[in-house]
Amino acid sequence: MALLEARGIAKRFGGIAALGDVSLTIGDGEIYGLIGPNGAGKTTFFNCLTGLYRHDAGSFHLAGTLLDTASPDRVVKRGIARTFQNIRLFAGLSVLENVMVGRHARSQAGALGAVLRTRAFQAEEAAVRNRALELLGYVGLAARRDEPARSLSYGDQRRLEIARALATDPRLLALDEPAAGMNATETQVLRQLLERIRADGVTLLLIEHDVKLVMGLCDRLAVLDFGQLVVEGTPDIVRRDPAVIAAYLGAGTEEAA
Repeated sequence: MALLEARGIAKRFGGIAALGDVSLTIGDGEIYGLIGPNGAGKTTFFNCLTGLYRHDAGSFHLAGTLLDTASPDRVVKRGIARTFQNIRLFAGLSVLENVMVGRHARSQAGALGAVLRTRAFQAEEAAVRNRALELLGYVGLAARRDEPARSLSYGDQRRLEIARALATDPRLLALDEPAAGMNATETQVLRQLLERIRADGVTLLLIEHDVKLVMGLCDRLAVLDFGQLVVEGTPDIVRRDPAVIAAYLGAGTEEAA
């Protein structure tokens, strides 16, 4: 069953077509990879999906319903969360507070309740804290909950950003280069975490330049080049496609992948 359908997505910046008529379908429960060379339009696609950019043409449908991408908060409320290529944590806040910020996207008490410290607000804040603690345990960071986010290693900051995204209860988690800058050990820990997240019912969409990771992790892949969809299919199909080899993998790389 399709969870996300992108239909004819197009985006221009002046005279440059960053995306041109991109259509793809992501099944419920899939790990789906979006790959391609730098400047192919991958992050632009993410930004259109999550409300940071307004696409010029096309539409997104989530579980068969038109997705309102007018603003990022509307997208989050519909069940799509994301991380960024450049980590965007609140460096001065604690590890726990960073995840609580994400959980507040599902809060109901409102600003007045926060000011008046109503019983409803206090109960909800306790629930937010407890859920944040659960998620820190889930990603292996519970022991560092009181430390400032800036004190974490690069790999741990990536996992913290994922925990914050998971705090919004997403149906689809979009990850922009989650393995960028990681060493082999950190990448393996990340892979295990992503597999666990999928097993727990969250569909994953990821941009990634680590060819070995995406070929071993993803159920299906889409390859973009110059804003166009080159091919979509299983890793075996993608790694052997001549257009993909020419545009992205490089001659002879299909054997190594």
